[in-house]
Amino acid sequence: MNNNYYAILMAGGVGSRFWPVSTTDFPKQFHDMLGSGETLIQKTFARLSNLIPTENILILTNERYNDLVLQQLPMVKQEQVLLEPAMRNTAPCILYASLKIKKQNPNAVMVVAPSDHWIEDEAAFTNDLQQCFDFCQERNALMTLGIQPTFPNTGFGYIEFDKADTNPIKKVNQFREKPDYETAKSFLEAGNFLWNGGIFIWSAQSVTAAFEKFQPQMNALFQKGLDSYNTAQEQQFILDHYAQAENISIDYAVLEKADNVYVLPATFDWNDLGTWGSLHEKLDKDHQNNAVVNATVILENASNNIIRSNAQKLVVIDGLDDYIIVDNDNVLMIYPKSKEQDIKRITAMADKL
Repeated sequence: MNNNYYAILMAGGVGSRFWPVSTTDFPKQFHDMLGSGETLIQKTFARLSNLIPTENILILTNERYNDLVLQQLPMVKQEQVLLEPAMRNTAPCILYASLKIKKQNPNAVMVVAPSDHWIEDEAAFTNDLQQCFDFCQERNALMTLGIQPTFPNTGFGYIEFDKADTNPIKKVNQFREKPDYETAKSFLEAGNFLWNGGIFIWSAQSVTAAFEKFQPQMNALFQKGLDSYNTAQEQQFILDHYAQAENISIDYAVLEKADNVYVLPATFDWNDLGTWGSLHEKLDKDHQNNAVVNATVILENASNNIIRSNAQKLVVIDGLDDYIIVDNDNVLMIYPKSKEQDIKRITAMADKL
């Protein structure tokens, strides 16, 4: 394994659209959402470990999830878990982790990856990642893995690349916001648009230089702690200063401003597992297109549903089509799959009860 390879595993999200399984205290990345025997963060860590030394994988998460990370990833040491004392989107935590890695190894190249995505062909993922690492070791480049769109999805941002570029790795023209349906259709027809899956690759030198150029205030804030990084004083510096950082994504903070951004169209199947419906797509289904996770069921006149429960409880369903049925501790949710984007609103209502 190459000791210059690093990963930043993003594991701080709440996953509120997977309520009631995913909660603020126990979010979806720490659940076995696929019924595979492994949680999402465990699967992601194992996938990255195919190319990256275990000790070079840092986990960025909220301080409340520290114990969950260490329980589920026993091979990880406490110093690999970077704790955010405040929710500040992706740019501040990526800068913090990148400066920490650069101090440890100035020759580092790294991947930034969400902890809760589904990738089936892990060999293809590893090959794509190797290609990106090779590219970024040789150039001052900020890279992303773009996902081949399979339908006009309005829930993702898009990456537009130069149509005339025949190289495997394309120069990015621009990032595009989540489109309406007609715009998404036109993106697919154009053929030079990819979904932005939130997987980024760059050298420590390139990403820190980009922050210095485009986010001087944020860069100055985290540079103050440089002497403390990788020492016993690091945690106190972060506790004292992290909340002062602007709440902004890496896309807005750096990538949309830079002119050295490249994309490799991914060769693997991908799903962001953002909703119960997206999970339904990736699970095995019966002849009526029902997906069942950790549940014992009797189904009659039932189709296109996703059912999750405790395997010790028998779930009997008759006459439901296209529903999310989740029985979890003290919550039973029976909700139309077509309205799954409203689950975030329902979660907020439930929190007030």
